[in-house]
Parts: sequence; C-alpha cells; structure tokens
Amino acid sequence: MRAIRFAVGRREEACQLNTIRAAISELVATALYVFAAEGSTLALGKLYGSTSHASGLLLVALAHGFAYSAAVAVSSSLSSGYANPAITFGALLGGRISLIRALFYWSAQLLGSVGASLVLRITTGGMRPHGLSLALGVSGWNTLLLEAVTSFGLMYAIYATSIDPRRGTGNAIAPVAAGFFVSANTIAGGPFDGAAMNPARVFGPALVGWRWGNHWVYWIGPFLGSGFAGLIYECLMIPQEFAPCTSSIVV
Repeated sequence: MRAIRFAVGRREEACQLNTIRAAISELVATALYVFAAEGSTLALGKLYGSTSHASGLLLVALAHGFAYSAAVAVSSSLSSGYANPAITFGALLGGRISLIRALFYWSAQLLGSVGASLVLRITTGGMRPHGLSLALGVSGWNTLLLEAVTSFGLMYAIYATSIDPRRGTGNAIAPVAAGFFVSANTIAGGPFDGAAMNPARVFGPALVGWRWGNHWVYWIGPFLGSGFAGLIYECLMIPQEFAPCTSSIVV
C-alpha cells in the first residue's frame, strides 16, 4: 500500500484553455445526462401517472444507464468523462486531478444540471421536476448507506476501466461499464431512494422543482462511497510506477 499524492494545482491551471474546455465538456455531458434521466421520470409519469411499478423502474433504469454511458463517452476525450461531482471527488482523492480542476468540474456539473432542469421544465410545458425522494419507511441514514454503497461500485468501475493509467486512452469499455452500473444500481436502489449516485442528478431538479427533502443524503452518501473507492483502488490496485505525478501546490 502506497501513499496518495494529493494535487492542489497551480494558479495558471485555472487559465489554461484545456481546463476551460474540459469544464465545458463536463457541463454539457452532465446536462445531457440530467435531461434524459429526469425526463424519463416525467415522461413515464405523464403516460402512466407513476413510475412505481416494475416496468416503469426498468425503463427508468435503462434511461439512466444509456444517458450516463453517452455522457461519459462524449466527454472522455476532454475531461476523462465524469459527469458526476462524486466521481470527480474520487479522482481528486486518488491524485488523478488537481483541486483547481475539480473546482471547475464541480461548478460546471452543477450548472449543467440546473440548465438541463430548466430546459426540461420549459419543454414540458411547465412540469415541475420530480427529483429523487425517499420511499415510505426508508430513513435518511438507510439512504446514506445505500448511496454510499452504490456510489462505491460506480466509482470502482470507472476507476478500473477509465482512470487506471494501465488502461491507456480511448478505452471503449469505460462508458459501457459505467452505464451498466448505473442501470443495475438504479434497479437495486430505485425503489428505496431513486439511487442517485450523483449529486448533480438531484441538485438541478431539486432547485428548479424546489424539492429539498433529505437532500443531504444525496451528497454525503455518494461523496463517501466514491471517495473511499478512489482511495482503495489508487492505494491497493495501482503499482507505484503508475502513481500520479501531479503533486504540485498553489504558488
């Protein structure tokens, strides 16, 4: 087990064109994902009045998985394809991105989520986004653990297929693996809390739809699970010769 080389970054990184391009890529990718994910729940609610049945859950899970897979694919060449503040956090703890770049990513991801939710409300004739919520009988602490576990699996899959430097660039399996995990975890956790695994997935709809019930669990759970997965994979699975070299500090 080796030590993690945490990267803060240098001031000039904030002005570099590739950092700005990567942040824009994250904004667009997150917006595309949230629009399709939240839109699928609104559409099924419009058609059937509810998504709380087996076929509705399956369709929502497929929509989330397909959309996240596409979001990872379209942004991977510029930003490594996170489209998720919790995944960004895991990569930060693993030393694979700097804090400065992570701040750009977080801002872009949340803006993309809000923008997608606004566009969705306009294009649906004013339908209020549902967002995610806890099922009856499910406590906030149950949900916190569920979000942490599902986010751990997603982060581990992304680390193994995309962030791991031994995979190289242009790895086509990464978006597929990420999408499969999102779909599978949505089926497993959807009936309990919606299975966000992604704070951006809930932030935009919560803001535009003004639904903040138990919102904290959709941040703390994914950040805990993704952060732990990033540290575990980086410390135990990646040899010393592939350790990140970005150990700079702000000067």
